[in-house]
Amino acid sequence: MQIGVIFPQYEFGSDPLAIREYALAVEDLGYSHISAYEHILGVNPERPGGWDRPYTYRTTFFEPFTLFSFMAGATRNIGYLTRVVILPQRQTTLVAKQAACLDIFCHGKLRLGVGLGWNEAEYIAQGEKFENRAKRIDEQIEVLRMLWTQPLVDFEGKWHRIPDGGINPLPKQKTIPIWIGGHSEATLRRVAKSGDGWLPNDLSLKETIAAMDRLEQYILKAGRTRAEVGVDARLSYRDGYPDQWEGEIEKWRQGGATHLSLDTMGCGLHSPSEHIKALRNFAEKVNLTALVG
Repeated sequence: MQIGVIFPQYEFGSDPLAIREYALAVEDLGYSHISAYEHILGVNPERPGGWDRPYTYRTTFFEPFTLFSFMAGATRNIGYLTRVVILPQRQTTLVAKQAACLDIFCHGKLRLGVGLGWNEAEYIAQGEKFENRAKRIDEQIEVLRMLWTQPLVDFEGKWHRIPDGGINPLPKQKTIPIWIGGHSEATLRRVAKSGDGWLPNDLSLKETIAAMDRLEQYILKAGRTRAEVGVDARLSYRDGYPDQWEGEIEKWRQGGATHLSLDTMGCGLHSPSEHIKALRNFAEKVNLTALVG
């Protein structure tokens, strides 16, 4: 099992030196990857109609391709995972280009996590339609893989037209793995059909195992094997006590997770140094190097 971390976007601040220190600490401690959430736009909670969802315009979110490119300049062995890029609110060819460049910068260790998102305001601001996002994402995934594996693409679909063009450079990997976030039945079917992995987001272990049972059936119907689809689950730093962490990791392993991402957000930590200290404490308590080695 690979164990990585979730960058604490909205609790970390914006000091680039602290961000670099965080990335170096993650690598030095033996974690396998860094993942990060995405929100491009935050809204005003005092607008007409109010706002009952998490995050506002006051919440800090670094754009993940930019963030990871900065981190990759300092690290050598860390993988990166977008958790998730809201794909239908972005231009597909631009995502393909950004991801290919980042994959080179991080030595072929990028996983592109994608999802539909829930913030309609972001879609409106970027000129995309919120209501048809589920229909468009399937073709987007198809187009991404073509652009990453072919020097020239001549494609005309329902949502995309590429007139005999391609991106250069191509990614370091043969193709960048696409991991899909969410837990609706439609998402599970999408993962089974075209995902390299599944991101169950904030589901508990019990909820994830139940969903994985259904996911496995969809995978078999799609003509694939369970081994072809990874699972990267979220483990909160506050889940259990230090002497229980190894047991929690083992439960996730037995439940079918191939990756875990440690989340230190929402745990009462108030500075970059406190988040880094938490990562160090976790790594030492579970003997991370031996555990994943």
